[in-house]
Amino acid sequence: MNDDKKTKKPGVVIRLASFARPMAGIMALAILLGAAGHACAILLPVLGGFALRDALYPAGGSGFGVIFAALIVCAVLRGILRYAEQLCNHYIAFKLLAGLRDTVFAALRRLCPAKLECRNKGDLIAVITGDIELLEVFYAHTISPVAIAFIVSAATALFIGSFHPLLGIAAVCAYLIVGVLVPYIASLFGHGAAARLREAAGSLSSYYLDSLRGIREILGMGAFEERKDGIGRMSDITENLQKPLKHKEGAASAAAGLFVTICSLWMLSLSYMLFRNGAVSFDGVLIPFIAMFSSFGPVLALANLSAGLPVTFAAARRVFALLDETPETEDVADEKTPDFGGAECRNLSFGYEEGRDVLTDISAVFDKGRITGVTGRSGSGKSTLLRLLMRFWKPPQGSVLISGEDVNGVDTAHLRTLEGFMTQETDIFSDTVENNIKIGKPEASREDVIAAAKKAALHDFVMTLPDGYDTYIGGVGAALAEAGISGGERPRLGLARAFLHDAPFLLLDEPTGNLDSLNEGAVLKALREESAERAVALVSHRKSTMGVTDRIYSADSGRLS
Repeated sequence: MNDDKKTKKPGVVIRLASFARPMAGIMALAILLGAAGHACAILLPVLGGFALRDALYPAGGSGFGVIFAALIVCAVLRGILRYAEQLCNHYIAFKLLAGLRDTVFAALRRLCPAKLECRNKGDLIAVITGDIELLEVFYAHTISPVAIAFIVSAATALFIGSFHPLLGIAAVCAYLIVGVLVPYIASLFGHGAAARLREAAGSLSSYYLDSLRGIREILGMGAFEERKDGIGRMSDITENLQKPLKHKEGAASAAAGLFVTICSLWMLSLSYMLFRNGAVSFDGVLIPFIAMFSSFGPVLALANLSAGLPVTFAAARRVFALLDETPETEDVADEKTPDFGGAECRNLSFGYEEGRDVLTDISAVFDKGRITGVTGRSGSGKSTLLRLLMRFWKPPQGSVLISGEDVNGVDTAHLRTLEGFMTQETDIFSDTVENNIKIGKPEASREDVIAAAKKAALHDFVMTLPDGYDTYIGGVGAALAEAGISGGERPRLGLARAFLHDAPFLLLDEPTGNLDSLNEGAVLKALREESAERAVALVSHRKSTMGVTDRIYSADSGRLS
């Protein structure tokens, strides 16, 4: 299936429905419960009609007692069946949304980091939260309601048709007008606006997230009012895109209500004409009219839903676009799993943009038991080299070898166990200090965590926190400031993670960049001790840090010397 088919409405509907296949049994139950519930709702006024008939023509009646008992049964069953139907539909919806979130997170993991570094983080959050949440409309309020509308409308048309075939045909036409024609016309409008609305919501989310992350800088530079005005402008754009959609939704609902009245009067007029001609009895006028007027609930639900579906389909397209994006490097499974015996780059060239190489024909060796330093000015390709060693990108020329094996042929999960990577900017997760350190090794004991923290010169600081290793720290400024986490502690926490990971090949990007000389000395001493059984690739611009290395490569203009 090509991309065009996937993004067109039928392709989106089919693909959304395919996710619901594992829940087919519960969905069938929801349809049966819904159809039975609507049947009870229709029977209530119909039974009232029979009671009126009996009051007018007592001789041919069934008796008020029987009708009254049936009314009570239908009323009670209607409530029970309606609750059960909604329970099934929402169970299906929220179960499927949870699965979709897992699927999207797995897709993000495949795309990371190469395809996500330049992506708008706020827009990604909008996809994961708002767009996926909008799919609840399809799973809880579209699939089973369509089937229920078909079943109930067909059954009611047959019932009305039992009085006279023309009345049954009229009922079918009425259901098609309200349940098919009105939703179809409504669905023709709003797709472009719906897509723009979801894009605008993503942009607003991104702008707000950026403002939240940079709130200190915004306040410090006196840019708060400008930023607030920006949020207001983007909110207005979102509102202006939403208004026509809501207007169309209201128009569709009004049109459906109007046609319900017209079709019901049409049924009354047709049945009365047949009564005048002797084709039906008084029952054939009263009961078809009541049944017709009270049976539009299922098709009205479709008519009222149709105007909002473009937004749901626009959200689905954004979700599927993310799922369909091709990773820069595919995961390798069930391939070679060599023991670590050193790493090497051979004649490696790489650029993030075509025609602009960051690294040009470089070669480097990272031996086990040695610390290999890479130094150079900012932008010379030092961090890029580490990312290529991690196989985050695939170089167009040259090769990266682990134990003599090209990394493209090494099992990805195994490669991650061989390499421990510390980035320049350590991310802090909303969790305890201990759980932040053992993010990559959740089974680690407290003793292991403390040992890793000591190697990273972090332990003494942690012990000054209110709850030590159980102190809760967050990813945003206020929680970090409250815990006393500053720029100097972030890299040490990242370094502790790398030590705890205990990989035979450590790749460290500026691990001492924000450390004072005392803590730098403690970290370098730990690195020297750790390098006895492993290889260390140490990127730094500090001469003091390079003093611990056994070999130094100097990066300049994309080349190593």
